[in-house]
Amino acid sequence: MKEVRVLAASGVCGSGFREESLEEAMGRRPHFIGCDGGSTDPGPYPLGAGTTSFPAVSIKRDMRLMLLAARKAGIPLLIGSAGTAGGTPHVAAVRRIVEEIAREEGLSFPMAVIHAEQDKDYLKKRLREGRIKPLKPAPDFDEGVIDRAERIVGMMGEDPYLRALDKGAEVILAGRSSDCAIYAGIPVREGIPAGIAWHAAKILECGTASVEQRKSPDCLMATCRPDHFDVEPLDPSLRCTPQSIASHSLYENSDPYLHVESNGTIDLTASQYKALDTRRVRVTGSNFRPAETYTVKLEGSEKVGYQSVIVGGIRDPFIIRQIDDWVERLHARVHARVAEIYGGKLGRDKYFFNVRVYGKNGVMGALEPVKEITTHELCLLLEVTAPTQEIASAIASVTRHQALHLPIPEWSGLITGVACPYNPAYLERGAVYRFCVNHVVEPDDPYEMFPTEYVNVH
Repeated sequence: MKEVRVLAASGVCGSGFREESLEEAMGRRPHFIGCDGGSTDPGPYPLGAGTTSFPAVSIKRDMRLMLLAARKAGIPLLIGSAGTAGGTPHVAAVRRIVEEIAREEGLSFPMAVIHAEQDKDYLKKRLREGRIKPLKPAPDFDEGVIDRAERIVGMMGEDPYLRALDKGAEVILAGRSSDCAIYAGIPVREGIPAGIAWHAAKILECGTASVEQRKSPDCLMATCRPDHFDVEPLDPSLRCTPQSIASHSLYENSDPYLHVESNGTIDLTASQYKALDTRRVRVTGSNFRPAETYTVKLEGSEKVGYQSVIVGGIRDPFIIRQIDDWVERLHARVHARVAEIYGGKLGRDKYFFNVRVYGKNGVMGALEPVKEITTHELCLLLEVTAPTQEIASAIASVTRHQALHLPIPEWSGLITGVACPYNPAYLERGAVYRFCVNHVVEPDDPYEMFPTEYVNVH
């Protein structure tokens, strides 16, 4: 093709977009619609718990509009990282939504469901072969980590999408995916140079995050040609500028010029950004370096326990002036009381107690450069993580009492120094998770880790 017109409906399915923008975009006859469905941005919980970060009602609203537009125009719809984390339960949840919409709207179409959750025996085999390599920084990784992980997903590139399209899929619902792969594969296959196509994909994948002063998530469109791509928002009140597009090229990127994908690296060293008018930008000079070895990034999440938290406020100026010492003494009191209650049955290595002090360094912790407290009040977030919810809440209850009456030298007698807005004071958060994998695997081909189902939806 002389040009490939690509529509990104939004930065994340479920975050929303204007119906008017979608209608405007469809009038410009895109060759396909894409939308990212998630990422690791919401943290390890969705991956570990198998839940979505957006509610089903918001995912369904966006999916319905995209699906109806794509079917009316007869063009493919590509959804990547379905259901936030792209594991088996996430893909299944979004698949149910798609099938529900099809029944309600009387739609029928062939759909490919590409799975990204990894078989643990497969990963152990690759690990023994030395074909799983750490990224930086990476936690320790062995067969025990694989066993403990609630789930591990692989981040697919563009190849599984293209194979699904070749087999007749008109809607693709993919598990964990490179955001850029959703948008780059079709333009490259149609003859657009890889550097142009992948750089355009990097801009498209976050929707209107690349505009100046984005009001809300919305549609973004790129037109890819052999020597450049043009990008513009569909909301007439928004505009792209050379600075906004260039700066978004750096977004979520540790290197200002290089962005690594499964099959190579986007090279922006020679990229140039030019305003076509007040709302559109043309990008030229982008390149792509093919990788010597094809790799697939792995993401995993493991359960670390159950958590209860207490929110409390301190208004006493005497406590505020000595808050570091107060927190240190609170730690000692809590650990001593836990030892009294549980004896040797619950060692210090079996639970975790943490205090965040908002108004001092609650956001940045030890990295906070401002050392002097100037506020008249502080907010405490007291966190207890333990093997069971019952133990976490028991320790939280003990913590509340210890914090409430922890003495300071300036006061005599019993004092109450912390105000808690909730009753009971602790809130049970349930299971908590952490990321346990930051590695890449070297498969035999781009498809072996991503089995695909082909279904007729109606």
